[in-house]
Amino acid sequence: MDNNTTVISKSSFWTNLFKSPTENSELEEVLISMPPFQTFNSKFIKLLTKIVHNRLYAANEYIFFQNDPGIALYIIIKGEVLITQDENGDRFDLALLSRGDFFGELALIDGARRSASALALKESQLAVIFRPDLDEFVESHPKEGVNILKGFSTIVATRLRNLNQDYFALYHKTKNK
Repeated sequence: MDNNTTVISKSSFWTNLFKSPTENSELEEVLISMPPFQTFNSKFIKLLTKIVHNRLYAANEYIFFQNDPGIALYIIIKGEVLITQDENGDRFDLALLSRGDFFGELALIDGARRSASALALKESQLAVIFRPDLDEFVESHPKEGVNILKGFSTIVATRLRNLNQDYFALYHKTKNK
């Protein structure tokens, strides 16, 4: 008798094709909590929700891989996402994210390839804003678009400052040994 067993893993491909929309109130609540959207009134939050795509990911499913094209921002509505980076075959865990956190924002700014991978640790519901959709929103609503881009730029600048502080702290620690 053959002892080979077939393992079937859940894929979100078909789920995402035939998905149900995110509860608008839940999506709006998460968007309003994010710095780039905090100044928006309800009219613009509702307009913004129209460009958001709902995506579901199974536990242990990759959302994107390092070096993939950067095409979208991801906002966690439910679940947990691990951001990792591979270097010479070694995996480094960079961040563990949950509800209200977002990642991939650099894709909205520079469109470069992904510098890390994103892995759903639990079944996760993500709101996705694709760059072409955001570009169209910015063209239609320039004042709000500038606020969005300014918000993301501020976040990126803050992360860079924190990284610089960490770098110099580590540098001084190793220099003084």
